[in-house]
Amino acid sequence: MAEQQPEQNREDVERSILGDLLDLIESILCSVFLVFLVFTFLFRIATVEGASMVPTLVNGDRLIISELGYTPQQGDVVIINARKSYQLDSAQQVVESEGLNKLIVKRIIALGGQKVDIDFNTGTVTVDDQVLQEAYINTLTTRDEGGMQFPVVVPEGYVFVLGDNRDISKDSRHPNVGFVSESEIMGKALLRVFPLDKFGKVG
Repeated sequence: MAEQQPEQNREDVERSILGDLLDLIESILCSVFLVFLVFTFLFRIATVEGASMVPTLVNGDRLIISELGYTPQQGDVVIINARKSYQLDSAQQVVESEGLNKLIVKRIIALGGQKVDIDFNTGTVTVDDQVLQEAYINTLTTRDEGGMQFPVVVPEGYVFVLGDNRDISKDSRHPNVGFVSESEIMGKALLRVFPLDKFGKVG
C-alpha cells in the first residue's frame, strides 16, 4: 500500500489542476460572452471617417456609442445612418430623398419643434432666437449648402445636425442630409477609446 501512495498523490494533483483549468476556461468563456452581450445590446464601436468633426474628433478616432434608452439631446455627438434625407416641401410637409448612404458623425444642434436660423454673413447659429456659444467649432458657419431655407422649424421626430468643422461638413445644410430622423440615430458617442493618448469623454 505504501508504494501506491505517490501514484495516488499524483492523480489527486492532476485532478486538481484539471479542475482549476476547467474553472479558468469557464470564467474566460463567461467573460467573453458577457462582453459580447454588452457590445451587442448596450454599446458599439464606431470609427470616425473624415475631418467634418475637427477639432472635436479626427479621422481614425474610435468611439464607444450607446443607443439603449437613448433620447436625443441638444449638443450630443451622435452616429447617424444617413441613408435618407428629409426636407420640407412648399406645404411644410416632410419629404424623403436619397441620402449619403453611409454612417456619419455629427452634433445635434436642434430638436423637433425648435427653430433654427443661420446668419451666413456673420457665421452665427441661433436656436429659438438664442445665439449658440459654440466653443467646439473649428470654423464659423458661413457656408450655405442650399439644403433648406432659414429660419426653419425642425419637424417633430427629427433633429437638425451640424459638423464641428463647418467649412467642409456635409450636414443638415446639405440636401443629401437635411433633417435626420430620430430613428436613424444609431447612438450617442460616449468615449473616444483610440488613440489611447486621447482617451476620454466625447463632448
